[in-house]
Amino acid sequence: MNRPLPTPPAPALPPHAVSRLRTARLARASKPFRARGGSDVPRCAGCRLVVSHCLCAVRPVVGTRAGVCLIMADIEALKPSNTGWLIADVVADTFAFGWARTAVDPALLTLLADPQWQPYVVFPGEFVAAERVVTDVEPVPGKRPLFILLDATWPEARKMFRKSPYLDKLPVLSLASDQISRYKLRRSRRDDHFCTSEVAALCLDLAGEPHAAQTLEAYLDVFTHHYLRAKSQLPVQWEGKAHLQLRGLAHSS
Repeated sequence: MNRPLPTPPAPALPPHAVSRLRTARLARASKPFRARGGSDVPRCAGCRLVVSHCLCAVRPVVGTRAGVCLIMADIEALKPSNTGWLIADVVADTFAFGWARTAVDPALLTLLADPQWQPYVVFPGEFVAAERVVTDVEPVPGKRPLFILLDATWPEARKMFRKSPYLDKLPVLSLASDQISRYKLRRSRRDDHFCTSEVAALCLDLAGEPHAAQTLEAYLDVFTHHYLRAKSQLPVQWEGKAHLQLRGLAHSS
């Protein structure tokens, strides 16, 4: 059953880390960014979807002990299909930095040195020296886990990993999952290549935060539904499976 967009609209929320990074990147652009297959239809500043399919009214808020640090390839924050944005919607302690081969944001180095955090670079262990690889998130007294995600295409992420010496001394969390990616907005040749928000959900689960992980997974499904329905010029199914699951998780928190 379809119904109109929720009313009243969701209250405006302050811009999160990915939103601020996107604004800064747009300010440096020499010409307007145009997503692949994009159009000039007005988009919501809060969720990047076309206004008719705005997602802001159902944005979930989940308290987490863990944090997420996104190191993003140059135009990743500009893409409407980017799912790092969803992580920042859900996880309050999400940090976002643009990546460059020749420079590193001093604020990123400050974050990595902050004694409240235990950073983990999330990357496949097969590409890393065995002594750096961990497969679980062990509690560290006085520290909170901080998951560092390289938000980029796979070729870009490998380059970023190799050419970021400030990450070299950090443990590498290698994820093992028998799940198949549910991400439908960009093509991948492999079912075990997860989008950024799926990786974050796996990390949150490892950190003992299953409710946050499940919420992020459900929120991705809702975002995907809105995105694809807008692309096909079809109305949102507000009482469909994805929305009901997200709503149920909100009520169980």
